[in-house]
Amino acid sequence: MCDSKVISQAGASVISRCSECRCIFIWNNNLILSFSPEQFIQFRDFTVELDFAEHSHAFPDGQDRLVMRTPVNDVQLTFTTEEWEDFHAAMDEAIYMQEVYALMYDNE
Repeated sequence: MCDSKVISQAGASVISRCSECRCIFIWNNNLILSFSPEQFIQFRDFTVELDFAEHSHAFPDGQDRLVMRTPVNDVQLTFTTEEWEDFHAAMDEAIYMQEVYALMYDNE
């Protein structure tokens, strides 16, 4: 695992970046997703297109949660409305921070 530094956080969603390999990690409760910078932007763009109301279902506890399918049929991610908003806020801030890092370090 890389020695990554936190670049954004909203609720349970924490996003970090490794300065060596530039991998982006999304930490959310018991889940870690890892991406190249390009994959991270693609993933964020994909999630922006998901409408909570269209992809949410009532769970046994009575709370509506968005169900996000993954390429692996048996693996799906779920988010409450608040978790989904935090997830997007953290990703948006991380995109911004990536731009800052690119300006600071990629031009050296």
